[in-house]
Amino acid sequence: MECRIGCGACCIEPSIAEAIPGMPNGKPGGVRCVNLDDDNRCRIWGQPDYPKACSDFTPTLEFCGSSNEEAMRLIADFEEATIPDGV
Repeated sequence: MECRIGCGACCIEPSIAEAIPGMPNGKPGGVRCVNLDDDNRCRIWGQPDYPKACSDFTPTLEFCGSSNEEAMRLIADFEEATIPDGV
């Protein structure tokens, strides 16, 4: 599956425990990553400081669904089921 242009769900919904450029303490779930531009594209994608948690994410129907809105819900549901206390 390819990422949907402008989605950004994987950069908003999941919590990320490792440091992210501009977010040295990581990112809580549901918080927009500071590295997203206005079109929900990552400004640091492919850069040396791109977080491992981000590079390990692979878009799949299970996480991304068939729309951006569904992706937000699916990722939030997964986050809640696996990490109830967030970051």
